[in-house]
Amino acid sequence: MLESSKVPALTRAIDILNFIAQVGPCSAARIIDELAIPKSTAYLLLGELKRQRFLSIDNQDNYCLWTKLVELAGHALSKLDLRELARPRLTQLMDETGLLCHLGIIDNQNAYYILKIESSSTISVRSHEGKSLSLYRSGIGKCLLAWQPEAVRDAIISQLTWQQATPTTIMNPQQLNDELARIRYRGWSFDNGEDYPDVRCVAAPVFNATNALTAAISVVGTRQQINDDNRDYLAGKAIACAKDISRLLGWKSPFELQAS
Repeated sequence: MLESSKVPALTRAIDILNFIAQVGPCSAARIIDELAIPKSTAYLLLGELKRQRFLSIDNQDNYCLWTKLVELAGHALSKLDLRELARPRLTQLMDETGLLCHLGIIDNQNAYYILKIESSSTISVRSHEGKSLSLYRSGIGKCLLAWQPEAVRDAIISQLTWQQATPTTIMNPQQLNDELARIRYRGWSFDNGEDYPDVRCVAAPVFNATNALTAAISVVGTRQQINDDNRDYLAGKAIACAKDISRLLGWKSPFELQAS
């Protein structure tokens, strides 16, 4: 309640922001009426919120939320522990598939596993949290590379050192670019034994509130565990899990954005 607040001006400013967030752009008169704020106080608060870039005024003289809120939200989201957000979802994915699951990130031109959820029913894969991984031979690596901005992607590819680990390893920029285009089109990547001959991997991207790539997750197994019969099913599971994690980071699907 406003009466119990020790900082009534701050409470009223927060009430204004919450109200506009709920109803959308609105006039000063509506804010004053709906929130029962004295006119002089309301205009002082609105002016200061505008000066600090929490609010702006559109061409119909309505107050709208503005860029400072996005800036603060970005800082807050960047501090969230991605590993702890992802852990219960990856654990659920492991339970549903019975397969090893990873969470990976890209940092400049290097990719790393930052979380590994073991499964008792899968093979022992030579991976560990902190292990670097190939951007062109692994499911997560290709997934992370696929959604980089084009200029960044091209710069990374131009500096890759190609090593044929298995007969299915991609070995030149054109093949890799073709593969990355397919990944972006279908929404997931596949490691067809490209790093280790008997290991298969399906990976899906994780996005943040600004729809920028944040990480990727993967489901890993042998060629018997991930094959032509279940690959699409596992890809669907990975995509659903990645979307759950993305929503925790503030991401919204196009349908959710249209409805909001």
